[in-house]
Amino acid sequence: MRTTTAAAVLGLALSTLLLVPARAAAPAHQQAPSPSAAAGAPKPAPGSSGKCAAGELCLWQKEQYQGKRLTFELSSIDIESCVPLAGGASAHALANRTGRPVTTYQSAECAETGEFETYPGGGTWLPQSPYRVRAFKVWEN
Repeated sequence: MRTTTAAAVLGLALSTLLLVPARAAAPAHQQAPSPSAAAGAPKPAPGSSGKCAAGELCLWQKEQYQGKRLTFELSSIDIESCVPLAGGASAHALANRTGRPVTTYQSAECAETGEFETYPGGGTWLPQSPYRVRAFKVWEN
């Protein structure tokens, strides 16, 4: 009796699955992103001031990649050392295309008593930092 009941329940479950209609395609505005968008390809910021080449860390004085841009390459940075922005400068937007994680600091001494955040190096674009960036560290992978 138990075998017959179990077989009947299993048969009912399978027939229910087979009779459920296929899910209709979602409207275009709800569909998954295209493969190129899903691949994590860096998206340049609007305007020419939003450019940042592969292998660079770019910091902008103003939000939305505006104002003076500071550019740093790995060849000129001591890995895992605090790099304060020269002359008391600060940044409000960044692009990390170094291929390595970068931590930005509110403090010019990379002190962890202020705000700080680490961004992956594969193509992170941040149009508006939650704090004024005054220094950074580039880390080993």
